[in-house]
Amino acid sequence: QVQLVESGGGLVQAGDSLRLSCAASGDTFSRYTMGWFRQAPGKERDFVAYIIWNSVYTFYADSVKGRFTISRDNAKNTVYLQMNSLKPEDTAVYYCAASLFGSNLARPLAYRNWGQGTQVTVSS
Repeated sequence: QVQLVESGGGLVQAGDSLRLSCAASGDTFSRYTMGWFRQAPGKERDFVAYIIWNSVYTFYADSVKGRFTISRDNAKNTVYLQMNSLKPEDTAVYYCAASLFGSNLARPLAYRNWGQGTQVTVSS
C-alpha cells in the first residue's frame, strides 16, 4: 500500500497559477499510475489527469487540457499538478490517487489509494 500526502493548495485569483504536489511513501512509487481528481462542494469527484509509471503517457480532462500539466519524479516519489490560467470553476478539493490497474483510469474506482486532499480556491 502507498500513502499519499498532497500539498500546495491555496487561495488565488483567476488567471493565477498553482503547483500541487503529492508525496508518496510505503511502496514502490514507480509501480503506480498516478491520478489527480477534484471535488467541489455538493458535486461528485471528477477526474483531472493521470500519468503512467514512466511519464510516457498522460491524459487530461477536457476542462483542464492546455492549462494543467501532470508530471512525476520517481526519484522523489512525488507527482505534481501544475495549474495555470486558473478559473473560479477550478475551485475544489484536489486529491491525488494511486492505481495499479491498467484501464478505466479516468474513474475514481480504478484507484485504491487516496490522499487527504488539498483545497484550491480561485476567486474572480
